[in-house]
Amino acid sequence: MVLRAFLVVALALLVAACGERASGPTSPFKSTDISKVEWGQDFHLTDHNGEPRSVADFRGKVVLLFFGFTNCPDVCPTTMADMARVVDRLGPAGRRVQGLFVTVDPARDTPQVLASYVTAFHPSFLGLYGDPDATASLAQEFKFFHDAQAADAEGHYAVTHGSAIYVYDPQGRLHLLMGTERTVDTMAADVARLLRG
Repeated sequence: MVLRAFLVVALALLVAACGERASGPTSPFKSTDISKVEWGQDFHLTDHNGEPRSVADFRGKVVLLFFGFTNCPDVCPTTMADMARVVDRLGPAGRRVQGLFVTVDPARDTPQVLASYVTAFHPSFLGLYGDPDATASLAQEFKFFHDAQAADAEGHYAVTHGSAIYVYDPQGRLHLLMGTERTVDTMAADVARLLRG
C-alpha cells in the first residue's frame, strides 16, 4: 500500500517536472511550473454553500486548490494554515486569492462539516465536494493519489493522500504545483508574481 502510494506520487511529480522542463530552466517561480500540462484544466464540484463551482468562477484570482479530508490529523490542517498565511501576508492583494479545499472523503465531509473546517482557517476559503464517482474521476484527472484505509472496529478510518497544492493563475490556467518543499515565503512570492501577471 505504501509502495503504491509512493509510486503514484512519484509519477505525478515526474509529470510535473516534465512540465517544468518544457517551460525552460529559467522559470521565475519557486514552485514547479506545470503550465504546459493538459490535465487538471477544470473541475465541476459543489461548494459548502450548495453552489456549483468551476475554474471559471474564480477568474481574476489566483486559486490555491488542495485535496484532503477534514479528519486528517497533520498534512491537511498544516497546508490549510499555510494557505491562509499566504492570503494574509499579501495584504490587500490577498483578496484576489481563493483557497479551495476539495474533500476526498465525501461520505464524512458534509457541506456543514466542510463549512466549519475551511472557514476556521480563513473566512474566504471554500470547501468543495462531489459524489464518490466524481471525486475519483477528478483525482484521476489531477494525477492525485488518495486511498481510504480499512475502518477500525468503531468505524474510524484514515485516507492516505498526496500533499500538493494546485495553483491556477488569474486567467484560469493551471500554472503551478506547490510540493512538499514549499514554505509560506515561497508560496507567497509565487502567488504575488502570478497576481502581477
